[in-house]
Amino acid sequence: MAGAGIGLTATACTREAGPPAGAPGPGAHAARRRQAGVTTPQQATALVMAYDLDPALAGTAGARELKAVLARWTRALADTQEAGGDGGTREAGGGSGARLTATLGIGPGLPDRLGLRAPDALRELPSFPGDRLDPARCGGDVLVQLCADSADATEATAATLTRLAGDALGPRWRQAGFLPPSDGGGAPRDLFGFRNGSANPTAEECERWVWSGDATYLVVRRVHLRVEDFARLAVPRQEEIVGRRRATGAPLDGGSEHDEVDPLAKDPQGRYTTPPRSHVRAVSPRLDDGARMLRRSYSYADGPTDQGLLFLAFMRDPALFARVQRRMAAQDDLAAFIQARGSAVAYVLPGAGPGRPLGAELLA
Repeated sequence: MAGAGIGLTATACTREAGPPAGAPGPGAHAARRRQAGVTTPQQATALVMAYDLDPALAGTAGARELKAVLARWTRALADTQEAGGDGGTREAGGGSGARLTATLGIGPGLPDRLGLRAPDALRELPSFPGDRLDPARCGGDVLVQLCADSADATEATAATLTRLAGDALGPRWRQAGFLPPSDGGGAPRDLFGFRNGSANPTAEECERWVWSGDATYLVVRRVHLRVEDFARLAVPRQEEIVGRRRATGAPLDGGSEHDEVDPLAKDPQGRYTTPPRSHVRAVSPRLDDGARMLRRSYSYADGPTDQGLLFLAFMRDPALFARVQRRMAAQDDLAAFIQARGSAVAYVLPGAGPGRPLGAELLA
């Protein structure tokens, strides 16, 4: 997309953070100061990194050190935008057309440690049945989502941010992701072969369910997929488990990929058109009074025995994710083929502006 950049300022965010394909335009909300990488049209690759604040830093001293790091990061990312114009940069190595975005957030444990008031909905996710979480792949004081059309761009930018963090922030974990090759439009497919992100909220729905002013919340889950076991199932059984057609992403009772599934719809014989234990029924917004999350997930492949989904979702309150996850554990047949092995949640900071680097409101 020509002219895309990091999207740190209100102007850049207006240009970068367009609505998903087919969604209405942002209208009166275009001038908000929000970070890119949330409603930005999805790029081909992602790299999510978590950092921890130096254990020796706390209170006012810790806040001062973190403020200095975020100021350096803000300047570096702004320089990246100016150097490349479209996400390419000499320092980050993105190359023309990389469409690089950086999205930064803070973890639940950081505000208390710095003596700051935590955002209202920022809290640790509870444990869920079926999880097998590796503590080394969970949590973090600062989370960074880097997305671009080139993995070289995200890796080079990651190296720059880590260098600029100095001793204040130490790397905790990282996970790279990718989108499989496109097959003619629609939401990208996951490693099960189904479209992931169908019927995402429109721009107007994002204003109600995703954004809280200029901030939002990000849930990250590293989900191992039992790809070979799922592939052994006949396609009709796969579709019953997922609740959508594999070829098109449409609901089982017809329509198009972007149509929302009615979990309570029945056929003339009184049978549910969507199986009661299907995935789409367990995650249906209709079971949460319409509350929605914006899914922006990627696949990962860390060897032949570890492949899965880098689940990324933005929402106004992570309590929504917890409710959905509990339903999945209790009534979703897909749960037999997936297992969360990494988890994190972050408050995505308002975007930077002239004289106001990232974190200015939190660390004032």
